[in-house]
Amino acid sequence: MQRLLLPTLGLVSLLSVFVFYRAGLDISTSLSPQGCRMSWMSPSYVLQSGLNRTWTPLASRYSLYLYREVGWDPVHELHGAPVLFIPGNAGSSHQVRSIASSAARQYFSSPYHVAEEFAQGRHSALDFFALEFNEDLSAFHGPTLDAETSYARAAIEYIFSLYPEQRSMTILAHSMGGVVATALLAHPNVTALVTMSTPHTLPPARLDRRIDKIYRSNQQVLQSDPTPILSLCGGATDLQVPAESCVLDDRRLELGDGSPYRRTVFTSALEGAWSGVGHREMVWCHQVRWRIARAALALADAPSRAERERALDTWLRDGHLLPPSSGALPMPGPGELHLDALDEADVEFLEPLGSFVLAKPTRRRTYLLPIPSAASSFDEFADFEIAAYGSGRPALTLGFYLCLSSSATVRPKSCTPLELTTNRRLPAPVPGAPFPVPDEGVDESEYVYAYGAKITDDGETAVRYVAVDVNPSHGEGWVTGGLVPLTPVVGDVWGTPEVELPKALRTEISFPGLLSHALIVYRLQPILQDASSCSDALMPPLLQHTSHPSEAHYFPLLPGRPILLHSHASGPFLPQVRRGFNLTIHSSNDRGCGVKAIKISVDWWATLGRWGPRYAQAALAWGIGLCGLAMYYALATGEHIPEAIPSVEQSLVRIARDLLPRLLVLSFFGSCLPFPLTTWLGNKDESAFAILAPILGVMVFGLVYLVWLVLGMSVNAVAWLVRRTGGARRDDAASRRNALLSMGLVFLLIFVFVPWQVAFLSAWIYHFYTCAAYSASCDPSALSGNRAIPLLPRRPAPPPPPARESNLDKERTTLLSHHLHALLLMTWLLPIAAPVLAVWVRTASGAGFQAVWASESGWGADRNVLFVAPWLLFVEWAGAGGGMLGNTGWSRFSPALAMGLLPPIAVFFGSRAPYIAFEVASGVMFLIMLGGIGPRYWGGKGWFHR
Repeated sequence: MQRLLLPTLGLVSLLSVFVFYRAGLDISTSLSPQGCRMSWMSPSYVLQSGLNRTWTPLASRYSLYLYREVGWDPVHELHGAPVLFIPGNAGSSHQVRSIASSAARQYFSSPYHVAEEFAQGRHSALDFFALEFNEDLSAFHGPTLDAETSYARAAIEYIFSLYPEQRSMTILAHSMGGVVATALLAHPNVTALVTMSTPHTLPPARLDRRIDKIYRSNQQVLQSDPTPILSLCGGATDLQVPAESCVLDDRRLELGDGSPYRRTVFTSALEGAWSGVGHREMVWCHQVRWRIARAALALADAPSRAERERALDTWLRDGHLLPPSSGALPMPGPGELHLDALDEADVEFLEPLGSFVLAKPTRRRTYLLPIPSAASSFDEFADFEIAAYGSGRPALTLGFYLCLSSSATVRPKSCTPLELTTNRRLPAPVPGAPFPVPDEGVDESEYVYAYGAKITDDGETAVRYVAVDVNPSHGEGWVTGGLVPLTPVVGDVWGTPEVELPKALRTEISFPGLLSHALIVYRLQPILQDASSCSDALMPPLLQHTSHPSEAHYFPLLPGRPILLHSHASGPFLPQVRRGFNLTIHSSNDRGCGVKAIKISVDWWATLGRWGPRYAQAALAWGIGLCGLAMYYALATGEHIPEAIPSVEQSLVRIARDLLPRLLVLSFFGSCLPFPLTTWLGNKDESAFAILAPILGVMVFGLVYLVWLVLGMSVNAVAWLVRRTGGARRDDAASRRNALLSMGLVFLLIFVFVPWQVAFLSAWIYHFYTCAAYSASCDPSALSGNRAIPLLPRRPAPPPPPARESNLDKERTTLLSHHLHALLLMTWLLPIAAPVLAVWVRTASGAGFQAVWASESGWGADRNVLFVAPWLLFVEWAGAGGGMLGNTGWSRFSPALAMGLLPPIAVFFGSRAPYIAFEVASGVMFLIMLGGIGPRYWGGKGWFHR
């Protein structure tokens, strides 16, 4: 049974990884489908050769380009306000082309002819500059972020030197470029920052301590710097950056106007887009890029910070804020409405909480809605063709007024304008069609206007009315409206499987007890009153899901089509776990098309898809902890019986059989404890996610076994080659001295040129060969701990070897198992070092070694030899025939006790930042080298050479 335990766990782990992978792939199509129209342009890029080494030593590594739209922009002449685009991880300066092209074609109505909209104002054209980082992998390497920040700062100063007078600059940044841009603040001439798919609060790859330091510094900038910052987030469609890390902390919502402008807009709520947008698609999605370009045009000449903030709220709005009246359906002037001047037939009194529907009005109509004494709210919807609106011939003009009368039988004579609290656009999906339309998205005409005003009971005895004055221009569009109750319907998922809904123009539903978290997805099933009539309704039911002041999603409610509700209000390792979310159903309720009830439950497939990407790095840290636990068991056994060190497989069987069940139960109940958010799985004491720890534990253990299985087969294969080629190790003093000289050379290279991650990879390769060489001189079954016993020998058994040779073979076999434990641990540490190695190779091969040596290139953090020195000394000691255990070390030092520090620290603290697991492993190895191996190392004798 024990022989099947590890393969079973490995198979379970493989199946789990496949399930999480498949569920994660389905997110972009099921949770928040993307509807983006492709953008087209005619690009050209002018290299700014003036930004040379006199400005920055990084000029040999990076470059700066000026974008020009062919046929629209002057090629070399600077004619406007500067805008700087900063690309992200593996990004390119060419990503600026979609936004820059849109800005040029909006500013110019035809080549070199300024559009009428901008000709009369103070707006100027834009000069788009773009940084070229040669597709550096900045998400994996903090020093690379430092280098990019240093070059960007020099580029800003160079750009300003090109203009004869002082200018202000807007920065647009994508992905990790937003982290670079934030680090540039506060700059006196940078007046606004718009980031796209930038992880502001949590780095996507937490493999480098320097990245954490940059993020901590940026958090101070975000809290105190007055520069307006708007963050555009793609939502669940972005599979590269968890969208909850894109959300900025907008303190204005709680503390008032004194806080800096920090706004987050999800593309699913961005007016005119209403779609999830992928990570790379964010820069070219037409529905998004033209709004960014228009906002940049407005920002360029905004004279004050207040006007810049207003420009951002106008062109990149999600409907949560009241925009200027110019962005809404045409309104009449602020004068009074005189009802006595209207004919009786043009004025219609409605019942309390009544509603009206007016399709294609041909003459002016005024509706009077009586206001009950209790607080109420008013909603209005209007739809018209965008062509009529754009040509200056709007289909409708609406006016909203508050009227007073001495009694219900007396008609009011005059009404005063009513101040609106809601003025937003809502999507208008085509009944039966997918929303948003794949590869097209929504069109500028596919929306309705929603107006609202909250009316409170002021205690007056007069009878009050809301007057809606509808004045058509040419008989197009439609209007429906009425008073709706202000109190929302409260739902409880576990107590009531169905939530009954009243018939209203707008229905608010609140779920205060449910989690609003990135790790959980709900399934909503609508129950319609008459589904067959919805195709002819003016406005079929539209669901608005709001889980956070900055996040909203829209879904058409169709029969038989469930809705998946997801949120980025909170997530693992983020400040707080939020509870509660709101649903709003907008509907014209004509032709019997309305929502009678809704059902809501947890969608487990989509939920699993949210777990995998957010805990992949935690799995790496837990794997390091399990490898450390296996090594602890082997060392603890060897301290008592040196010749009985178990094989790796025996250690894993022991853990799976005796420790794993207890650890899983302990992890489940430990997840209910109020640990700090930066530790464990980052969910504090939220018991709903307690099951995550046992699932992750089983998966990681299976992965550790599978890695060992591949590693063991690889060692066996190399050992077979060593036997066939007759390779052998040399353990003489000369080879020891040569190894010391080689390590000294490696330390020197690390200090001046090579990052320590390169040395760690070399150490792993050397130790891999050492294990293969030991395996070549030992029984191959030593890798699994099982020795084959022939049942029926066909020839006489050979005579037993001499006692010394037998003891030497036993010691070599034991030492092989010992070093294989270390090889497994080093293998799990490789993913932390490998990305930096890739960054170094790309930099050296692309920009040349002189770029790596540049004084501001930011590679100083990779010169710390202490990270790799213990591993280099250990693999040299192991190659010379030594081990961690022996009789000549410090008598009171226990290598097993030192290794026992690794598992709890790696699992508890490494889930958020796996680099902590690497640092702890190096620290443990340093203690072992200092206390256990050091005294024997300088004596020049291996373990079995005493």
